[in-house]
Amino acid sequence: MQNSEFRRDPVSRDWVVIAPKRTHSLEQFSRKEKRTRAPKATCPFENPQKNGNDEPMLAYTDEKGEWIIQVIPNKYPIVEHQAVCAVKFEKGPYQMMEGIGYHDLVITRDHNANFANLTPFMASLVFATFKERYVTMMQDTCMKYVSVFHNWGPSAGASMYHPHYQILSLPIIPPDVHRSLRGSYTYFEKTGSCVHCAMLNFERKAKKRIVYENKEAIVFAPFVSREPFELRVFPKKHLPYFEETNERVMDFVVDALQRALRILEKQLNDPDYNFFIHTAPLQDKEKYNHYHWHIEVQPKVRIIGGFELGTGIEVNVVDPDSAVAMLRGNKTKAEATQKENKKK
Repeated sequence: MQNSEFRRDPVSRDWVVIAPKRTHSLEQFSRKEKRTRAPKATCPFENPQKNGNDEPMLAYTDEKGEWIIQVIPNKYPIVEHQAVCAVKFEKGPYQMMEGIGYHDLVITRDHNANFANLTPFMASLVFATFKERYVTMMQDTCMKYVSVFHNWGPSAGASMYHPHYQILSLPIIPPDVHRSLRGSYTYFEKTGSCVHCAMLNFERKAKKRIVYENKEAIVFAPFVSREPFELRVFPKKHLPYFEETNERVMDFVVDALQRALRILEKQLNDPDYNFFIHTAPLQDKEKYNHYHWHIEVQPKVRIIGGFELGTGIEVNVVDPDSAVAMLRGNKTKAEATQKENKKK
């Protein structure tokens, strides 16, 4: 890719600008300093209950009876559980709703093992924990959506070094998810097929932006990437609902996510990142069979500027093809592309 190009996401319908001439070198996105490890001795997640947290709502133990994963209520929640549904009301021109929901933390025992470096067993157990809490939250008919995400590193919003994950249930469908659902439905109405499946088929044929693939899952850099080195992890089979994914397929998805994160860790020198799950809502399930659940991974390697804030148009300074070339270890090709772009 030589010049800037506007690209429109077929799902969200948002425009993105791919502007490779604004990048001096792909190496500039690698983390420059070594990650600082917080000491275990002062970490409140080494023994959550001794540090003022509630008893776990769910816990897994090893053969010695020691916990290896526990789920606790967040001490500083975005939303809080109450035995009533959130009430919507108005104040002048504004609509409001009570901040009622659930906000859980999922804590793994190893102080230094982030998701990329968990054993396959532990990584699958983390997702089994997500699924178990998800199914529990579904029983609350006041809730409409469950958000599962992980923040790794300060610039990605992690206030604690010790690896942990978050699950929120909400009385609303979040705006980004709503746009994704609407775009998926619009495409289905026009074509009779899943837009995400169409993207997967396109990427598998193009063979330019695939980072990793196994029997049941695939990782690729979206053609319309909003962020440098953004990745998506999809189950290959059309599955609308995260919570209905069987154990075999989930294990392959977990493997793909771990591989993707390890590649980012190696090639970008352990960047901060977020990953989050997009899945169909909890209610009116028959409406969302057109959707395809997936995981989005966004490394934190840039700062958003005024153009993006003022227009809502994301500017990605890395061509996804070049990003994947670098992530595959083909730095020479990626750098050559950047140099060629400069000459022209």
